[in-house]
Amino acid sequence: MTQIENMLPYDNGYDQDEYMMQEEEWDRDLLLDPAWEKQQRKTFTAWCNSHLRKAGVQIENIEEDFRNGLKLMLLLEVISGERLSKPDRGKMRFHKIANVNKALDFITSKGVKLVSIGAEEIVDGNVKMTLGMIWTIILRFAIQDISVEETSAKEGLLLWCQRKTAPYRNVNVQNFHVSWKDGLAFCALIHRHRPDLIDYAKLNKDDALGNLNLAFDIAEKHLDIPKMLDAEDIVNTPKPDERAIMTYVSCFYHAFAGAEQAETAANRICKILGVNQENEKLMEEYERLASELLEWIRRTTPWLENRVSEKTMALMQRKLEDFRDYRRMHKPPKVQEKCQLEINFNTLQTKLRISNRPAFMPSEGKMVSDIASAWQGLEQAEKGYEEWLLTEIRKLQRVDHLAEKFRQKATSHETWASGKEEILTQKDYESASLMEIRALLRKHEAFESDLSAHQDRVEQIAAIAQELNELDYHDVAAVNQRCQSICDVWDQLGTLTQKRREALERTEKLLETVEQLFLEYAKRSAPFNSWLEGAMEDLQDMFIVHTIEEVQSLLAAHEQFKSTLPEADAERQAILGIQQEVQKIFHSYGIHGNLTNPYSTISPEEILSKWEKVKKLVPQRDGALQEELARQHGNERLRRQFAAQANLIGPWIQTRMEEIGRCSLEIGGTLEDQMTQLKQYEHVIISYKPNIDKLEGDHQLIQESLIFDNKHTNYTMEHIRVGWELLLTTVARTINDIETQILTRDAKGISQEQMNEFRSSFNHFDRVLFSDQSLSPTTTKISELQQQLQPRSEKKNGAMDTDDFRACLISMGYDLGEVEFARIMMLVDPNATGVVTFQSFIDFMTRETADTDTSEQVVASFRILAADKVSVCLCVMLFTAVINSIFAVVSFSSKSCPGTRLSTASPECHPILAPGLSQGPWTIPPSPPPSTERVTFNLTNGP
Repeated sequence: MTQIENMLPYDNGYDQDEYMMQEEEWDRDLLLDPAWEKQQRKTFTAWCNSHLRKAGVQIENIEEDFRNGLKLMLLLEVISGERLSKPDRGKMRFHKIANVNKALDFITSKGVKLVSIGAEEIVDGNVKMTLGMIWTIILRFAIQDISVEETSAKEGLLLWCQRKTAPYRNVNVQNFHVSWKDGLAFCALIHRHRPDLIDYAKLNKDDALGNLNLAFDIAEKHLDIPKMLDAEDIVNTPKPDERAIMTYVSCFYHAFAGAEQAETAANRICKILGVNQENEKLMEEYERLASELLEWIRRTTPWLENRVSEKTMALMQRKLEDFRDYRRMHKPPKVQEKCQLEINFNTLQTKLRISNRPAFMPSEGKMVSDIASAWQGLEQAEKGYEEWLLTEIRKLQRVDHLAEKFRQKATSHETWASGKEEILTQKDYESASLMEIRALLRKHEAFESDLSAHQDRVEQIAAIAQELNELDYHDVAAVNQRCQSICDVWDQLGTLTQKRREALERTEKLLETVEQLFLEYAKRSAPFNSWLEGAMEDLQDMFIVHTIEEVQSLLAAHEQFKSTLPEADAERQAILGIQQEVQKIFHSYGIHGNLTNPYSTISPEEILSKWEKVKKLVPQRDGALQEELARQHGNERLRRQFAAQANLIGPWIQTRMEEIGRCSLEIGGTLEDQMTQLKQYEHVIISYKPNIDKLEGDHQLIQESLIFDNKHTNYTMEHIRVGWELLLTTVARTINDIETQILTRDAKGISQEQMNEFRSSFNHFDRVLFSDQSLSPTTTKISELQQQLQPRSEKKNGAMDTDDFRACLISMGYDLGEVEFARIMMLVDPNATGVVTFQSFIDFMTRETADTDTSEQVVASFRILAADKVSVCLCVMLFTAVINSIFAVVSFSSKSCPGTRLSTASPECHPILAPGLSQGPWTIPPSPPPSTERVTFNLTNGP
């Protein structure tokens, strides 16, 4: 292991004591496997002997030889390198226990917690406990100290195996049992550290026995690792013992780790020798480089100190090129040599210091400081030589540069001044407009700015000529003549520039008055033209109105518009007057410019044409508005006519609905009286139909006139139609309900008082249900209208929900449980709709209160038949016939009687149910469809 790995403590998430306690847990069930116990015996025995042989001792039987504790203590001394307390030499049991306890105490002192392992069990030769103790010793002294990349013990050993065998084919170490069965993992470990012992390429994965024997034999012969397992034991076991494999593999680890340590020591010595040789080489290299560099500095310095000036620019340029060659070609390699020399010196000193060797002292005059001093002198000579070269060259260049500069500036100025006199003498402003005059003025101002800028250039040309005179330039006469010509032209340009400015300013003032008139015309004509276009658009705009008020609003706006026409006419005349004044100015002062207004595209002719068109559109608009006013008066008459009838029909329908509702809820009279009253209501409603038809005709006229609203009524034709249909439906349904109640009363034998009582109870618990939000718009409108047309004092819906029905039954004295109430709900609401109608309620109450044939009456009827001395057989036949007739009646009544069930046939359905039957319960199987229920009659003895 490297030094860094040894310095890093392993942290697997829990402390060392917890880890050892987990590893020392001895799984007793595992030793029940004879194959595993055999492997552990052999492996642990061989491991112990590999250490005991150092003391000249060995064991044969692991559970017998450790019983007295002597060899156990000796084993611990060998593997720990420490001395244990003196053992007891007696042969008594307590002597043996004392020795074993000393060994166990020593193990415990090493931080190992022994679980379920006592001295008595070792002395008694308990194989399981002995193997467990040896495994604990192996863990502590052979496996626990293994550390690989921050993992220790078992995980570290497994990681070491994986790293060492990773490059080998057919080897994948994931555990310490089945991963080692084919023997390739053992062979790979040996080949990795001693490739001379095994030719791994010739190994066959399928020859597990051969691979294992080869690895074990080579380990025993060449690596001093005793053979701890037989290859047959591993191959013939589905899962080899993990602890045996771990013990064996740990021996490989310690064997190879020792070899690696020896190799490391040899490498260290070789490394020290190599470092010394390298240091000697660096010293010699430093001496050589220092000598060469100092010699080059001594040769170069005199050349740089030469300051003899040349007369011509070409010769000075040659000196400069030589200096540049020195800088580019000769000096850079020497700079690199100096840098490398310093690097080698520092590297050498660092290596010597690390190796605890004395520092290197170069020869006299070749110290780093000596080289630095010589190099500094070279740098100073080089700097002085460069400054002298540049000064001399600059001095020669300046004269040539000034002459060339004078020629360039003079040429540039002459090019610029060419043609300027012709431009300044032009009279193009005499026929120009104001805008053009102003443009010419701006252009002239730009020229004056340019002229001012060239003032500096002319002065620079004169200054350069003066300097060339002072430097005694050889062609100074030509320079002076050219400079004088430039100054003369410059004075002439200044005079012409002033004259042209005065002429342009006079012309500008003359045209400014015309410009102001054009601008005023543009400012006033634009809004007036916009007003004309807006007026024409408004006068021709189509309008859509629906009421008289809207038409009157349009008429008022039109009258207001007509009132603004005189003011608009005055503005028109003022705008045309401006244009006439402009024309007068042009003729008076003889201006030959363009009369077109540059600020406006609106001509006086266009304004006049639009004004005439507005005057024609005004009366046309008057006529159209008057016609629309007359049409709206007709629509208003149709609205009032429809509203008058709708306001009568709507309340009439509502009143009839309330009367029908009161009639259906009254319980004072008989059902026949209610029927008579409802028939009268029906006749009145039918005779009211012509009023509805007339309203339909008025509605047709409204639709044809495209009238969409009516503020005189809240009723629409849709409301009236729905209300009328609802009224017809309500009276028809109410009459049908009364007829059904009469039939039920007559068929069931219910008195009028009972019927009134039923109705009173039902009405009390009949409550309005909340509307369904999922209804369609049409259904929702009908529902809202129905709510409006129902009586204000009592809004009923003719049905009770489940909770109201339960409350009604409780109020009538029923004692209901959940089962009984569910049975009643099946009777009154067979379709599970959640509501109970009045008819279902009447049918249920009829079954509960009507007269029924009792069991006593049935028995009495049979006694009467028996009194005629008919034979018993005849009685039985007669009884059977009666039963069959009852079944037939029950099946018939389940179809014909509303609200009944097959299991509770009502005797009112057929008169044959009057005779009685003999006592006892009878179950009659139902006939085939329509039902599969069984009908049960419970008959008791008569009196």
